[in-house]
Amino acid sequence: MPLIVDKRPDHVAVVTLNRPEARNAINAALTHELESVVQDLEADPDIWVVVLTGAGGIAFSSGADLKEVSEGRLAEIIGGPHGLAGFVHAPRSKPWIAAVEGMALAGGCELALACDLIVAGAAAAFGLPEVARGLIASEGGTYRLPKAMPRAIAIECILTGKPIKAERAYELGMVNRIAVEGKALPEAISLALEIAGNAPIAVRESLAIARQAADLDDAELRKLSKEAQDRVMATEDFAEGPCAFVEKRAPQWKGR
Repeated sequence: MPLIVDKRPDHVAVVTLNRPEARNAINAALTHELESVVQDLEADPDIWVVVLTGAGGIAFSSGADLKEVSEGRLAEIIGGPHGLAGFVHAPRSKPWIAAVEGMALAGGCELALACDLIVAGAAAAFGLPEVARGLIASEGGTYRLPKAMPRAIAIECILTGKPIKAERAYELGMVNRIAVEGKALPEAISLALEIAGNAPIAVRESLAIARQAADLDDAELRKLSKEAQDRVMATEDFAEGPCAFVEKRAPQWKGR
């Protein structure tokens, strides 16, 4: 199967791109399945955070499967309403964390950039080599990379097509955490559990605003924040937080 989904009992799901023999290249079958999985996880009230990773440890993903592209199936990989792999433009309210081991190249880098957070193994690397093939990183790479790191360095990466190592990506702010090689997934799960320990509706409302912070002015963001706070204050979890603090116990979040 091109995708493995593990729904854990701690409100965390792990989604694994499972084509290690093809360096987890994105084909039509994986695209259809991932698009469906995103919708399922969005609708599942028991899942609060999702980790996306690749099987095999050699590559998170090498991007679109060029064999299927050469067979004229590119539209099945990037042509849907949610873009590459049915993921990069898919509406998602829950936090997604990319756990990257090995290479995340081309569409693989764009998958990682479409996540909210990135945890990388020490030997990981990211790259957008499309210009070397007469293409552009049209599935988010050309505009998400300059938001994830300083503009000048991002432009250099885009125009040269040269990969950037995980440690450098961490220094530049693109990567949240560096893990020992082979340990990106457990480190990403640890981060997911930290997030899942907080009130899930408050997390999602906060994330929705943070995603727009670079694109809207302060007045628009204040309005969004006020509206989000009003929605949060109407939830059961809003009352639970202060009660748990006063009673000196861990909060029992319900997600409603």
